[in-house]
Amino acid sequence: MPLADKNPGLLRRLGAMLYDALLLLALLMLATALLMPISRGAIQIDNIAYQLYLLSIVTGYFVYFWLRHGQTLGMRTWKIRLVRADGQALTLGDTLRRLVFSVLSWLPLGLGFWRILFNRQRLAWHDRWSGTLLVMVMSRQRKAPTNEPG
Repeated sequence: MPLADKNPGLLRRLGAMLYDALLLLALLMLATALLMPISRGAIQIDNIAYQLYLLSIVTGYFVYFWLRHGQTLGMRTWKIRLVRADGQALTLGDTLRRLVFSVLSWLPLGLGFWRILFNRQRLAWHDRWSGTLLVMVMSRQRKAPTNEPG
């Protein structure tokens, strides 16, 4: 897929995040439903093992899609791709760093994301800290239909 030189803005990123959040919610509900027979329906939300189980699913979602495709399902819909700033292939460490730093960008009232609005390169805190960034994916041009027989 050809990449554009332009980094996505805040609204496009938020759209992809919302899409991924809905998918993750469904995935976490399914994961919880799978535990119901084992726990006899008595899952406690404050149980640390349960919390780690859900955290591993969220982490697995992002790491799998970023390593395998460079984009989550939400990013694919919004035509965004994750790349390393130096152009090398993404590694497990890159994806884990980005995930952790993304959480840190949200913690102070989302200030790490607000930075995108005031930065000419449209980089959030976690883009800089992780050495990765998001780029736009250009649409493939469709071939124009020809009127030639055959």
